[in-house]
Amino acid sequence: MVDVTPANSSEKDLKPASVQDGSFDTEDQGLLEVYGVGGVGRTKRRLTARHVTFLGFGGGIGTGLFLGTGSALAKAGPAGLLLAYIIVGAILWCVMESIGELASLIPQAGTFPHFATRFVDPALGFTLAISYGYCYTVSIASEVSAAALLVSFWSDITPAVTITVGLVLIFIINIVSVRYYGDSEVVASSIKVLCFIGLIFVSLVITLGGAPNHDRIGFRYWKDPGAWTDYNGITGPTGHFLGFFSAFINASFSFIGVETVVIAAGETANPHRSIPKATRRVTYRIMFFYVIGALLIGMIVPYDNEQLSNGSGNASASPFVIAIQNAGIKALPSIVNACVLISAWSAGNSYCYVGARIIMAMAIDRQLPQCFATVNRWGVPHWAVIASFAFGPLAYLSLGSGGPAEAFNWILVLSTLAGLLAWMTLCIAYIRFYRGVQVQGIDRSTFPYRGRFQPYTAWFGTIGSLIIILFSGFSVFLKGNWSVSDFIANYIGLPIYIIPFVLWKVFKKSKFVRASEMDFKSGLWDPRDAPEEPEPTTWWGKFIDWLF
Repeated sequence: MVDVTPANSSEKDLKPASVQDGSFDTEDQGLLEVYGVGGVGRTKRRLTARHVTFLGFGGGIGTGLFLGTGSALAKAGPAGLLLAYIIVGAILWCVMESIGELASLIPQAGTFPHFATRFVDPALGFTLAISYGYCYTVSIASEVSAAALLVSFWSDITPAVTITVGLVLIFIINIVSVRYYGDSEVVASSIKVLCFIGLIFVSLVITLGGAPNHDRIGFRYWKDPGAWTDYNGITGPTGHFLGFFSAFINASFSFIGVETVVIAAGETANPHRSIPKATRRVTYRIMFFYVIGALLIGMIVPYDNEQLSNGSGNASASPFVIAIQNAGIKALPSIVNACVLISAWSAGNSYCYVGARIIMAMAIDRQLPQCFATVNRWGVPHWAVIASFAFGPLAYLSLGSGGPAEAFNWILVLSTLAGLLAWMTLCIAYIRFYRGVQVQGIDRSTFPYRGRFQPYTAWFGTIGSLIIILFSGFSVFLKGNWSVSDFIANYIGLPIYIIPFVLWKVFKKSKFVRASEMDFKSGLWDPRDAPEEPEPTTWWGKFIDWLF
């Protein structure tokens, strides 16, 4: 066991900061910048603002956008799809406003479970780490499997080769300096953003009649077959509502991952500047991308197109590709498939990173053996990376019956539920944090970033996430729809979330953290350690700084 108390500190140093004038003093916190106090780890701050911003883009733009929107359109219709993405986007905004304030104030290792441990209960931090961490580590295999399936769009090469190459690249990038991970995500995210912007323009060209077939579509498909679907044969407003509600899981899967931008807070060179900037800009841009994408998808493809639900798992199921092929445009489907392939590999790369940092955070908070918190010469928690990556070879299981497509569908549901539980838990942690700030008389205006409309946004994020969680598997309860496998897929995440909480409470006897006893002193970051970042002076530099 490592002693986390500084040699020259007393017991009172570890108490919450005393507030004399309602301001939040960070000048004397350097004494507590020691390993294990306030979530402080031994990683190195080597990620720039550019890296952090693109990590958010990379987490938000992936297979859920390029492929998952197709099945959502088939279930909900264009109006239901658009409305579902708007509502889930609003929930995401509330979550980001909450965790952006927490992460910029306490930019330490892993962040997610530490916030729940510090401001609610160590048992909640433990269960959040288990629920969120297992989902991301297992998802490495699903994304690598999806990449193998995407390659089959062009070639009959054995999927084992694609899986092996993908796994090797992921491991190498995650075991060396985090700067290389950041650079790889900048490249991958740039490609994904450019691809999606290109698809927006192509979609506009198609719907306005500029494609080779010169068919001006407009809002034709909103009228025929219609703006809403009759879910499972249920007609009228009830069927329309159920169709719209069924799209929440797909919409949530698309948005989940944006929150991982704050996971990098403990390795960001200037978190007081980079985290708030990424929180604001990434959230708005991702919401804009998805809402515009959902609107255009509903305009260029009818919801009753059979290809939307063909289960191929490659670009042929993408609504963008379906529309491009129907319009008679050549070559673009292969380009889209290449972008989706990069998205799948990038997602696996990110999942390994996030899983490793969650494992490291648990070790720092004394919830796992200390070996998982040790770092190599580059400041990377190598044992945590190995533990996270260990689930990657499960991708070879997809070579058997069922294949990657079935694995992808299961992981979509499992990871979405785990992500929504994380959203809910983090909003609860913020609500408790906000209460502690009130009780201890701390002025939030002195924080590096202050979430807007709090604590109401945190409450909206909590309740909105909970509603989707509880009713995510409603379809299995409809008459004639019962399926044990679907029920398990939709709700297995709940016992995985609840059981660790109960076990930690029983065996560790942890206590609920009182607002008056919350620690607002340890683990802070001294802004005097920030590297100098020259302000852009040219119009191009200012534009890029605004954009990213």
